[in-house]
Amino acid sequence: MVMAKTTRIFGANSVKAKRQKGLGRRVFFLCCRIFYPFRVRQSLILETKKTALAHFLSLPFYFLIALLCIIGSPVLAKVPSSINPSSQLSINRLISLAVTTDPASLLQQGKVLYSAGNFAKAVEVLQQAVQAYKQQGDNLKLAATLSNLSLAYQQLGAWSQAQQAITESLDLLKRQDKNQNLQIFAQSLDIQGRLQLAMGQSEAALATWQQTEEIYKQADNQSGVVRSLINQAQAWRSQGFYPRAVKTLAQVSQTLKSQPDSIEKTVSLRSLGDALLVLGDLKKSRQALEESLRIAQNLQSGADIGASLFSLGNNARKQQEKQQAIAYYQQTVAASSSPLTKIQAQLNQLGLLIEDQQWAKVQSLLPLIESQLNQLPLSRASIYAHVNFSQSLAKVKSGVLQASRNNYYSGLSTKDSAKLLASAIQQSRSLGDKRAEAYALKSLGGLYEETRQWSEAQDLTRQGLALAQSSNAPEITYSLEWQLGRLLWATKDINGAIAAYDAAVDTLQSLRRDLVVNKDIVNQDIQFNFRDSVEPVYRQSVELLLQSQQGKPNEKILEKARDRIEALQLAELDDFFQEACLQGQKVALDELVDQNNSKAAILYPIILRDELQVIVKIPKQSLQSHSTKISQAEVEKLLVELRRNLVNPTATKIVQTQSQEVYNWLLKPIESQLQKSGVDTLVFVLDGPLRNLPMAALYDGQQYLVEKYAIALSVGLQLLDPKPLVKQQLRALTAGLTQPPPGFTKFAPLLAIKSEFDGITKAGVATTSLMDRNFKKKNLESEISAASFNIVHLATHGQFSSRLEDTFILDFDGQINVKDFDTLFRSQGKTIVELLVLSACQTAAGDSRAALGLAGAAVRAGARSTIASLWQIDDESTAMFVSAFYRELKSGKITKAEAVHRAQLQLLKHPNYHAPSFWSAYVLIGNWL
Repeated sequence: MVMAKTTRIFGANSVKAKRQKGLGRRVFFLCCRIFYPFRVRQSLILETKKTALAHFLSLPFYFLIALLCIIGSPVLAKVPSSINPSSQLSINRLISLAVTTDPASLLQQGKVLYSAGNFAKAVEVLQQAVQAYKQQGDNLKLAATLSNLSLAYQQLGAWSQAQQAITESLDLLKRQDKNQNLQIFAQSLDIQGRLQLAMGQSEAALATWQQTEEIYKQADNQSGVVRSLINQAQAWRSQGFYPRAVKTLAQVSQTLKSQPDSIEKTVSLRSLGDALLVLGDLKKSRQALEESLRIAQNLQSGADIGASLFSLGNNARKQQEKQQAIAYYQQTVAASSSPLTKIQAQLNQLGLLIEDQQWAKVQSLLPLIESQLNQLPLSRASIYAHVNFSQSLAKVKSGVLQASRNNYYSGLSTKDSAKLLASAIQQSRSLGDKRAEAYALKSLGGLYEETRQWSEAQDLTRQGLALAQSSNAPEITYSLEWQLGRLLWATKDINGAIAAYDAAVDTLQSLRRDLVVNKDIVNQDIQFNFRDSVEPVYRQSVELLLQSQQGKPNEKILEKARDRIEALQLAELDDFFQEACLQGQKVALDELVDQNNSKAAILYPIILRDELQVIVKIPKQSLQSHSTKISQAEVEKLLVELRRNLVNPTATKIVQTQSQEVYNWLLKPIESQLQKSGVDTLVFVLDGPLRNLPMAALYDGQQYLVEKYAIALSVGLQLLDPKPLVKQQLRALTAGLTQPPPGFTKFAPLLAIKSEFDGITKAGVATTSLMDRNFKKKNLESEISAASFNIVHLATHGQFSSRLEDTFILDFDGQINVKDFDTLFRSQGKTIVELLVLSACQTAAGDSRAALGLAGAAVRAGARSTIASLWQIDDESTAMFVSAFYRELKSGKITKAEAVHRAQLQLLKHPNYHAPSFWSAYVLIGNWL
């Protein structure tokens, strides 16, 4: 039996073994108490303890691997020895060997244990190897062993021990003959860089990996150079320098081209492809992975063929090409010589089948996976397998699987999940793996939460939280804090719940970069999805805060709730770009509103489960709020219908009816206050699907909102160095495309662009123009670098989407993705672009979160203000709007928001363009001054 073997492995005495068995029994009977009726429970308890425990511990392992398997652990530092480093010794056989004093054997055992995910035991064995090498006085091998020990400590979250081990290793190496230890020195530096990045020291990690690159060059180790460059790209990206990361990976690609085909080259290409996948460059990622596969096939390396096919499957899955992804996963199973890779592929395939509710295929795949997973050795991976599969069973139970009316699925219940989790807890304690135990305790506490056994759930959650915090596992910590908050809320401990939610949000803020950048830090085996795992933390926290007011508005609570919704919006953008994207000096909107002569009010609508809450800031007044009792589903249904009707010029009546309802939610309760305060500009910080709507089209029963106010949108509660544009000389770079490039035939010609640009010039704006074949990314970048433009006006098709890869504008050569905007508009040493105009763009049809891409474009460009259209409009009316906007902007001391307002009113009064579909699509994002 696996657990019995584990007890012998650790050399535990009989007392410890009995204690572990007793723990297993207690957890098993605990699960029986929760999930079995009383009589069934009694019959189970009457079984012999041995039989019950055996039944409990013989459950299968289900190993769910996360989609993105990017750069793995650094190569373990090698030590010259008589042991074959590629030997495939059985883990059970290795750890059952009698204790040896041979440090080379101990080191090899430590490496195998590390690779198997048995990190606590790896630390124990490597510590023995360290002591043996110290006794021998072999400092070179001691240094290599210490670096490996540091790597194992890192997996356990033991940063101080990891730091001590790697520092001692490097100190020893610096005293050795440089020519003797070049490779080991580089590998130890690799490991130091990993530790530095894990501890948030990205600049230090970058410097370390740059040093490593130089050493590998001296040693003529090209695979080491490639690995160092990929690591550097990760460090650049963690600092927010996306262009440098891309440039570094391009250097990797160039380096690999000159190398002959080899196993090292196919592995390096696969690492490059995986890194590009995380960066969002899916096309280049696929190219690298396909080349990796070609070389692996030529070399007839089954393991590498399977690994490359698996990565190609992940690439296809990321691109929503589900059938292609499944085909790659099936090929992986057929080709790979690695049992683990086979299982990973089958489990990713299973995830896709569950997403598409293909229950018959799910049922046929489960036994195939189960038969292989039973053979996994005990490790962190197998523990996460228990936990993740238990979560899948919960989805089966609570989801639509029951609608399949399949007898197999009807037999699945919460007790199956409980058994898996109890086994995971038992095994994690046997391994001494606190991180894995915390993860399992969280899930078991979650099952107690489902059965409304609050006290037991809190106890398990607090146990898990203590373990997660002690093992430096913030990705598990925040979820436990969130779970504790829910449990306290359910038991009416509002103050305790608020404190727990505050802690969860603080942990998420510390993870802001790690969640999207350092995929090596955030454990890949932990199921993570932004909309399921992060967004609800913020929304529930806001709901709890507002509820705590008990009908008596509290400005501090309102401010905290508002700030929390902003934090959610920033987290959404980080998730969109897969990096922390908002940097720089910012000024709070409230400060601008409370300045002398300010006539702007700010509205913060927040969509909650059972109400729509609106927080309002009026100049010189305290925050206030009003709410409408309405479900989130009802709100979203109306918003989707209104958005669909707004693009139809003949649907004015229904648009007025629906938009009046939204007006009543957002503005009717404060109409009189806005009028009394002299407000002339409304700034909206919109939430959820409200961002897909133009606020200008809201209707009060007699007038549209645009007829009463200038309107602007803000991505958050702060602006980057806001200042008005009117006192500056206007200099615009205009670029346009009258015909779409080849391959983009779904986009219509834009024949009125010349008229649009003529209108800008006639308004008195100094312009430099790039038209058609001159409108290329390199030319645009060159012009912005060569001269200081405070306006960039792009008249070309574009699309905003909730998917990064589907958010782009068109130039003569094809697409310019939004992720490249920072390289286009942020030229070093040049004045920041004050205004970016995207005059022929649109949000992706059917994408309820498409405006996220619009906000992303505004943020990525770094412009203080962005004007764009939510849908494509007749290009003649576009030319009319643009000409009017620039005339107003140039004519006198008015804000950008007021210039947009006046231009929209001119269209509204035009007999051909009075329908909201023509004038309301234009939105101003950012600085409205």
